[in-house]
Amino acid sequence: MTTIEFSCADNIATVTLSRPEHGNTIDPAMAGALLQAAERCDTDDDIRCVVLTGRGKLFCGGGDVSAFAAAGADVSAFLEDLANTLHAAIVRLMYMRKPLITLINGPAAGAGMSLAMIGDFALAARSAHFCAAYTALGLSPDGGMSWLLPRVVGLRRAQEIILSNRRVPSDEAERIGLVTRIVDGEQLLAAGAEIAAKLAAEPVAALGATRRLLLESYESSLEAQLELEMWSIAELGGSEDSRRRVAAFAARRNSKG
Repeated sequence: MTTIEFSCADNIATVTLSRPEHGNTIDPAMAGALLQAAERCDTDDDIRCVVLTGRGKLFCGGGDVSAFAAAGADVSAFLEDLANTLHAAIVRLMYMRKPLITLINGPAAGAGMSLAMIGDFALAARSAHFCAAYTALGLSPDGGMSWLLPRVVGLRRAQEIILSNRRVPSDEAERIGLVTRIVDGEQLLAAGAEIAAKLAAEPVAALGATRRLLLESYESSLEAQLELEMWSIAELGGSEDSRRRVAAFAARRNSKG
């Protein structure tokens, strides 16, 4: 059974979570397929932008709780393996050079909420809402939620959202920065396609370096970050692509007098 749909057109890869009959919840098969898709997105030079979305009414309902229950006494080992695979996929998607757009077509809970947040651009349908959902099951977050959520909404809001398990509607998610913006559901794919087309036309090396600088900024002192920026801009500036773009920009400016 296909749990991840993968397609590529015009240098844009689309990865679709596809267990709609199970709310796109993550089981070992889906986690493994997502990792394979992430590896392909990372290594295929023909791919210049990646879109992640869900099939059906939900974006992703988090982990497959029925599979947790079925694991019985082996649930600890089951969860360790599942989280390891999912986390490997998330690391690939977050550290690849290509920009990532998440199109949140419906509710996102647990690890699904984490996946929603990993996009450089996170567009949500108005029907979407978000819930951490972990502690209600006697569990703690995975999928990077404890790292991601404080960074996008602040520690105080993250504490309240995760510990209370309350539902965050799409308009609040936009207001607090959990998503980039909300759009009408029927416009979600078109809005994502417009952004993806623009990003796919940009220099991948520059986008990738910028993604990494932003991710590493929280762990760096100002001085360390300035040094990273210096090395990055110097390396990119020497590339053929950057020199061509700089020359074209300078020529346009000079032609305007």
